[in-house]
Amino acid sequence: MLDNVQIGFNDIIQIFVLYLALYGVIKLVKGTRSAQVLLGFCVIVVSLLMFTYLFEFDVLARVVTYLLVYLALSMVVVFQQDIRRMLALVGGQRFFKRQYALETVAVTEVLTKSIMNMSQIRVGALIAIERGISLRGYEESGILLNAILSHELLISIFTPPLPLHDGGIVIRDGGVAAAHCLFPVSNQSELISSGMRHRAAVGLSEETDAVIFVVSEETGMISIAYNGKLHRYTANENVHKVMLRWLRVAMPQYARRSDRSYTDQISEWFARKVKAYTSKIKRREVPLAVK
Repeated sequence: MLDNVQIGFNDIIQIFVLYLALYGVIKLVKGTRSAQVLLGFCVIVVSLLMFTYLFEFDVLARVVTYLLVYLALSMVVVFQQDIRRMLALVGGQRFFKRQYALETVAVTEVLTKSIMNMSQIRVGALIAIERGISLRGYEESGILLNAILSHELLISIFTPPLPLHDGGIVIRDGGVAAAHCLFPVSNQSELISSGMRHRAAVGLSEETDAVIFVVSEETGMISIAYNGKLHRYTANENVHKVMLRWLRVAMPQYARRSDRSYTDQISEWFARKVKAYTSKIKRREVPLAVK
């Protein structure tokens, strides 16, 4: 029976496309509540199909087939937030690299210093770093600045009772695009006891791919929201190195020399070894003394 089965090039392409689609869906909902909903939906569908197939219930099989169409449509409503996030991520991809005008500014050092300082003096902060998905829609709820990033500017923005200390700021291309912005609040049950800054950070990370830094006004603890999850770091942990790793994810173009990729570090190490070996050979090539 299998001898008559022929797999052509088009079949391989279709299998590959289907694999990419399934992989993208699983990666998108992995670790979220939507993954549990998707798993429950698959269990119900498989159970109904196996039940009607094993007992050969033709009438019930037709009813199940019709119900599957409505169940599939209902999944669009259930997963509307994930679908919206996926479409925004695809539409927000930049096919041409930007020309960064602030490359000379040590952005990662400024952000790290400012966040650590606000953590020590317990000044609440909410900083969103734009990545692939644009945050311009959230800037409209705040005050546009388009200012050069600096330690003094960040401290002055979040220090109460100044008018811009409430809400969050948006960092784009190494500069402060806007301040006093309103971010969507997450409805996760795990965040009921958390403050509005933390819930707003998680809410923004659920709808975009931004990396959001939060400084607690009560405890001074630094938290980072990304992909719908909140990562809290205590004072016992090396928060400075953790922040640099997150900043490398959020702003790879501003990564410090020590935060570069392993490929660049290996290439430079190999170049240094070759240079040292070449100079060593030159020192050995001493001309013979004339007797």
